[in-house]
Amino acid sequence: MSDTLLEIKDLKVHFPIRSKKLFGGVTQYVKAVDGVSFRIEKGETLGLVGESGSGKTTVGRSILRAIEPTEGKIVFNVDGEAFDLSKLTDKELRGFRKHMQLIFQDPYSSLNPRMTVRDIIAEPLVAQKLAKGGEVDERVREAAALCKLNLEFLRRFPHAFSGGQRQRIGIARALISRPQFIVCDESVSALDVSIQAEILNLLMDLQKEFGFTFLFIAHDLSVVAHISKRVAVMYLGQLVELAPTKDLFYTPKHPYTEALMSAIPEVNPDQEMNPVHLAGEIPSPINPPSGCRFHTRCPYTKDMCKTDIPKWKEIEDNHFVSCHFANTLTLKGAEIPTSVDAN
Repeated sequence: MSDTLLEIKDLKVHFPIRSKKLFGGVTQYVKAVDGVSFRIEKGETLGLVGESGSGKTTVGRSILRAIEPTEGKIVFNVDGEAFDLSKLTDKELRGFRKHMQLIFQDPYSSLNPRMTVRDIIAEPLVAQKLAKGGEVDERVREAAALCKLNLEFLRRFPHAFSGGQRQRIGIARALISRPQFIVCDESVSALDVSIQAEILNLLMDLQKEFGFTFLFIAHDLSVVAHISKRVAVMYLGQLVELAPTKDLFYTPKHPYTEALMSAIPEVNPDQEMNPVHLAGEIPSPINPPSGCRFHTRCPYTKDMCKTDIPKWKEIEDNHFVSCHFANTLTLKGAEIPTSVDAN
């Protein structure tokens, strides 16, 4: 599709577990990501949600090849030409990294404490040889201004700043190479609520101005609802649902999505919450359940769920789900912020 920037096809990331014995080989694999497929259109924000350990961060980093994928295709469209990132050599990948960047979860540990803010922001330009001399300083000042950082900050070190200011530094570093695609890995989870709003609005403003494309990984569903055009739900290494934001929040089609929606706090503090209680804990990705991976915790499970793997199918326009009974279940959605109407 001409509007598709990135297409992921059957992505798998398996981490080997080796025997503790001397010269022991691989005994098992942690199936962190196990057959994920989706696409991201140019200029959109795709939210990715799920429990801790579901594989969200691994998906984001494997797309950038910060983690090497085990199988699958990562097709990136640039200037009308398609590149399979999974097949690029190290040298080719180094030259391609200017098109994609990462905003880290922890704004402090991701910054080198021995480097000034100017050098931190300039690092992608220097590493990728995109500018030199006075042009580097000019680009750094431009990026700092876009992220509302005072120019006097450029001479200081990271320890001198608050969490919100450090995250602005990380954002400036990510956008200075003018990438087309940015992975935001829990990029506001460590910040206060008021600072979260500032960073989210900054990202949305930059997206409108420069057409950036975001994969926004988060736990906070209200944050995802605010910034995302579409949302994908991940469980135990696989996608279980993907839909436009309002469709997913109002009319979920997968029981796991219903459970997530029911956990969103109500605006009225006096209103009683009725969360869907899931049985047990999330299974181990080393030995995932047979059939539907969610059947061990699903309140609607039937015998076929234990043996038959549900197909990933489009049940409504642009609404994908992996559930045997998606067309028959009537699931409760959640109230979502009115800001989602803008998406």
